[in-house]
Amino acid sequence: MAVATETRTVDGVQLPAAGRWDIDRSHSSVEFSVRHLMVSKVRGRFGELSGTVAIGDVPEESSVAVVIEAAGIDTRDSGRDEHLRSADFLDVAGHPTLEFRSRAVRGRGERWEVEGDLTIRGVTRPVTLDVVLDGVALSPWGKQVAGFTASTEIDREDFGLTWNQALETGGVLVGRKVAVNLSVEAVLDR
Repeated sequence: MAVATETRTVDGVQLPAAGRWDIDRSHSSVEFSVRHLMVSKVRGRFGELSGTVAIGDVPEESSVAVVIEAAGIDTRDSGRDEHLRSADFLDVAGHPTLEFRSRAVRGRGERWEVEGDLTIRGVTRPVTLDVVLDGVALSPWGKQVAGFTASTEIDREDFGLTWNQALETGGVLVGRKVAVNLSVEAVLDR
């Protein structure tokens, strides 16, 4: 007998069942982009993340906690990645993780805002994630799975990531604004 997908309808919107949803590391990613030479963008990702999405009986009582391994940064350039791991940027030796902990969840129809605290390099700043529930499904292995995408933009200098180099033509080597995009698949913990 097939098990139904565990969802519920709140204010006309289909949402995941209340409970603890563990982030599936192998089906989730954190990607970013930042201006380079004032004319293009460098894109990268963090390969290792873990955490939970606690869906409340009342959706606004939900919470999110994510830990990202800083050493897993990958921009497809080993020299640049080593520089990003150094004290000039992430200081992986002293700060091995980036962390996000939510403080508030607000619904906007089918879109949500998750306000929380992001810690990078030991500096914590408030961040708001724009979140979309991509859906809920039952996997072939009988697991309840929910998909979410989220995005935000941060100013890296707010977190002490101030290294830069002036260009002869004006401007700087690395932009201050960093676009962050998350794709998260979470599994209902039974």
